[in-house]
Amino acid sequence: MQKITFLSLLFFFGSFAFGQNEKTAVNELLENWHKAAAEANYDNYFTLMAPVSVFIGTDATENWNKQEFMKWSKPYFDRGKAWSFSTLERNIFIAEDGELAWFDELLDTQMGICRGSGVATKEDGRWKVKHYVLSIAIPNENVDAVTALKAEFDKDLISRLRSN
Repeated sequence: MQKITFLSLLFFFGSFAFGQNEKTAVNELLENWHKAAAEANYDNYFTLMAPVSVFIGTDATENWNKQEFMKWSKPYFDRGKAWSFSTLERNIFIAEDGELAWFDELLDTQMGICRGSGVATKEDGRWKVKHYVLSIAIPNENVDAVTALKAEFDKDLISRLRSN
């Protein structure tokens, strides 16, 4: 009986330590990814994204695969200043197999507080950003004003998307 209890505890704490190590690795991935953008390091930034990946920006039309995002963002990196996001809060979750992570984060940005959320995968033993969504955090009391501000844009985009 004691042997089973000891093995159960060993497995539990071993799994916990494994999960914590993976969370630390994903946290480092995200910190390095944001740092590469702040330093306008194009190669480092895109090396930290999976070869097949997606970036969804704050504008409803910004849904890019990696190659499209690289092309769109290149002029910003070339100017020596891409964007600078610093982490305010981050939650990371690791799948049981240790090969998949999902996360959400609050960021201090030039747009004020934004929320990032996404998925990271382990590829060839290294964590990579696979899917990332950036959104501007709007306080509930400001939603009506923001909705009115973007009403014409939304109406036009909805019409175009429904006509396709």
